[in-house]
Amino acid sequence: MEELSLHILDIIENSTRAGAGLIEITIVEATDHDTLMIEISDNGSGMDEETLGRIMDPFYTTRTVRRVGLGIPLLAQAARATEGSCTVESRVGDGTRVTAEFRLNHIDRQPLGNMGETMATTIAGNPEVDFVYTHRIDDESYRLDTRELRLVLDDVPLNSAPVITFIRNDIAEALAEMKNRSRTGTEH
Repeated sequence: MEELSLHILDIIENSTRAGAGLIEITIVEATDHDTLMIEISDNGSGMDEETLGRIMDPFYTTRTVRRVGLGIPLLAQAARATEGSCTVESRVGDGTRVTAEFRLNHIDRQPLGNMGETMATTIAGNPEVDFVYTHRIDDESYRLDTRELRLVLDDVPLNSAPVITFIRNDIAEALAEMKNRSRTGTEH
């Protein structure tokens, strides 16, 4: 995978397969600390100790349709390539949390990718799941919570084309503004 957003998409897919009804994606870009942190947590079925102990093995998977489980091992490898780390915490019945940390300006850090497209695709494909996407760049923050969207939309489904277009564009515009202000040092 060439972009971190694709790793995020893969881990979200794992969460939905584990029966998660709520998935939280948090991204923190701290330029003053030269760190990028990505955290994906869910309230899915979780993993037992044996599975958790083997989660970094690319040749281990609980899926029956393929014999390798590359998602988390590839994310961990991408993090380590930037002098970062990746941890997985999980308990049966309590869900799972994957946290990856990267040196933000490391030459080997993969680009984040298109988070607007990633979230729009994820929500469109899983309209019954709630998502909370939070993205911080230094002191600024963006948050999308599908539970709040559902209240505003009333009977309009989350995966309707106008809603997905709104989500995609809203995220893209917000992140572009935050990045621009971060680069120029201007306040909002």
